[in-house]
Amino acid sequence: MDYSLAALKVMCGQLRKAKETTSQNAFTLGGVLFQRAWLQGVLVSVSDDAQGRFVLDDGTGVIHLSLSGDFLHRNWKIGMYVMVVGGYFVRSGEPPMIKVHKIVDLSPFPDRESMWYLEVIEAFRLFYQPLYEE
Repeated sequence: MDYSLAALKVMCGQLRKAKETTSQNAFTLGGVLFQRAWLQGVLVSVSDDAQGRFVLDDGTGVIHLSLSGDFLHRNWKIGMYVMVVGGYFVRSGEPPMIKVHKIVDLSPFPDRESMWYLEVIEAFRLFYQPLYEE
């Protein structure tokens, strides 16, 4: 994982348009090279086993999450609003997945969801849109 590449603030719907690159184990989205994604959404499926498979819905689509380590020992529940950052992976014959290296329960902060949409728009306008227009 190349941590010099920023984690893109994106929506699940945008990730569907990401294209795999031929090198660097990375993806491009409108000319932006990335390996990690930063998303927020509601947990709609929570695994009770050691597999740590969860599903996040952000209103534009769903993405599978893979949790490991200490994250598995926390009390995750369906309906929690969470922020996740992790490596983006496309698996053959399976839905795309985020291998989570940070997850935070934002449920106690009800304004976070509406703020998230604004953050994604702002990030697009400031950082990603100029690359789309090149």
